[in-house]
Amino acid sequence: MHFRRRLAGLVGGVVLLVGAMLALAAPAQAYDPNPSVNRYYYQTSDCPCSGGNLSDPFDGTYFQNDAGGTAVKLELYQGGWFIGKVEFHPNDEKLWVYDTRNDGDSYYVRVQYAYNGTTHSLGTFSPPGTSEVVDYSTLDFDIPEGAFVDLMLYDGSGHTDFFGGAYGTASAVA
Repeated sequence: MHFRRRLAGLVGGVVLLVGAMLALAAPAQAYDPNPSVNRYYYQTSDCPCSGGNLSDPFDGTYFQNDAGGTAVKLELYQGGWFIGKVEFHPNDEKLWVYDTRNDGDSYYVRVQYAYNGTTHSLGTFSPPGTSEVVDYSTLDFDIPEGAFVDLMLYDGSGHTDFFGGAYGTASAVA
C-alpha cells in the first residue's frame, strides 16, 4: 500500500512538472490587430542625440556620433499601449529590442544588411520575455561601415505576419 501511494505521488509530480514545462514553452500570443509602428531616423553625423521624439516612458534613447550612419528607433503600439521598441545604433552596430508591456505577447525582428551587392542575414531576435515590466536584449553586430541595415518586424517567429520595420530605401545605415 505504501509503495502505491509513493508511485501515485511520483506520477502526479511528473505530470505537474511536464505541465509546467509545456506552459513555459508555449509560444507567445499573436497581436490582433498587429501593432502600429512609429519610425524615427537620425543622421548620426549630427549626434549625440537625445530628447524630443527619442524620449519615451521607459529609458529614452541616446544615439552617439557615427559619421555617415543613420540610426533608427521603432516604437510599437497596440490598442493605445506602448508595447515595445527597437533601436539600431550605428555606433558599434548595436540592436536594442524591448518588450515594454509584459502581456504574454511578443514580436520578432529579422535583421539583415546589404553591402557591396550582397545581402547578409544576421538572424531573428525578440525580447527575452521575463516577468519584468520592461525586458530588453542588446545585440552587438560586426557590420561594415556604410552597409544598409534592414529591420523587419513580424508577429510570428517564422517570419509570418509582417507588420512593419525600417528596410529597403528606409533602412538604417551602419
